[in-house]
Amino acid sequence: MTPVAANHALEVIDLKKAFGGLVVTQNISLAIRPGERRLIIGPNGAGKTTLFNQISGDMRPNAGQIKLFGTDVTSFAPYQRAHLGLSRTYQIITLFSGDTLEHNVTLGLLGLRPTRWQMWRPLSFYGDLATEARRTLDAVGLLHLADHPVSEIAYGEKRRVELAMALAQKPRVLLLDEPLAGLSDTERSTVKSLIASIPTETAVIMIEHDMDTALDLAETVTLLNYGRVIVDGDRDSVIADERTREVYLGV
Repeated sequence: MTPVAANHALEVIDLKKAFGGLVVTQNISLAIRPGERRLIIGPNGAGKTTLFNQISGDMRPNAGQIKLFGTDVTSFAPYQRAHLGLSRTYQIITLFSGDTLEHNVTLGLLGLRPTRWQMWRPLSFYGDLATEARRTLDAVGLLHLADHPVSEIAYGEKRRVELAMALAQKPRVLLLDEPLAGLSDTERSTVKSLIASIPTETAVIMIEHDMDTALDLAETVTLLNYGRVIVDGDRDSVIADERTREVYLGV
């Protein structure tokens, strides 16, 4: 397992989460370098999304510690972690479907500003954020749909809007929860290219079941099963490990 060091972007130390008597993550420890591309794999129910929810602050662990760039954020709210450079996408799309693509991304940007509490100001007040939102939508190939409601665009395009919202915050650690789920082959290729183009200084940690596509993007791989780390290391050694074939590939 990767040793924990002060220069890691993200450190997860003995993380445990239980729902009553059901233990979902069991003493998980991970250390992610700045700029690292890490793939989290495992069968359904292995605890992958629960791990992400604890890292992002959507869930509090029962035990353990989470650090971002050396700062203990275990008790931090999600917005506090965002201010330290953490951003994420979700397995289930979480967009404002009645609002435009531009407004969705603008709201994501506004969340990092103290002025987010000034509720009486319309979004049109934040012209600089709207400009940045449109720039980010252009980067994911959706500028031509910026003024369209989310409800009118295709599923694959909604995935790209979520990615745009995360990237607009210029994260230093980015969590991607099944970004390729439900996409056609063409859409997968598009999203894969977008992920590959993320700046190299950003650590990207991705949960994905599309192994053929995801492994092309990963440097290191962690296999979870029943909430435990089973194998952890560089991509080729994890995929070649007999435990990976037994647990994940079923052979």
